[in-house]
Amino acid sequence: MHPYPGRFFYMESAGQAGYMEDESLCVRCSRLEKTCCQRSEIYVTPGDVERIGEQLERFDFFEYRLPANADYADQDDDPAWQEYVFQADGTRRVLRRRPGGDCMMLGPHGCRLPWEVRPLVCRLYPYDYDERGIKPQLLHGCPVHLLKPGESLIAVLDMNIDAARRWHGQLYEEIRLETMANVDRLDLRPAC
Repeated sequence: MHPYPGRFFYMESAGQAGYMEDESLCVRCSRLEKTCCQRSEIYVTPGDVERIGEQLERFDFFEYRLPANADYADQDDDPAWQEYVFQADGTRRVLRRRPGGDCMMLGPHGCRLPWEVRPLVCRLYPYDYDERGIKPQLLHGCPVHLLKPGESLIAVLDMNIDAARRWHGQLYEEIRLETMANVDRLDLRPAC
């Protein structure tokens, strides 16, 4: 008997994936490997903070942290991201993580936040983008090896390029609010 009867299963000896219709790609990924919610530090805009805070009725879900991967700080290809997202001390606002590294919003069936409340960068993933727009190639990170033959990643994730363009525009509008959002950060003020 398979460990997940009636659902997607992985046959290790054959190195093949078995598929069932009722399981999303994200759920398959979460059972077989680390997901984007476990590997990535999720930047949240001032607008994300408001939306998520209203949903959770609390605001203790984010922190300012230096990037775990130093390469992330190299944003020469996106000057707006470099200018607005990173603070004077090199940190940026990200969702808190659990001790094992999981995003604190990750539940057993994926993100616990409703789609319209999720951080904009999560809604855009796996699209790659910069301030000019969405790039034609996708980011490498989604487990395309778990797709059924002939499936498209964007179709399986039920993503819509028009919605992605709207979220992209909203993201860059909201990152420009960073200068106003950080005036109250005492840790960024010069010592007297």
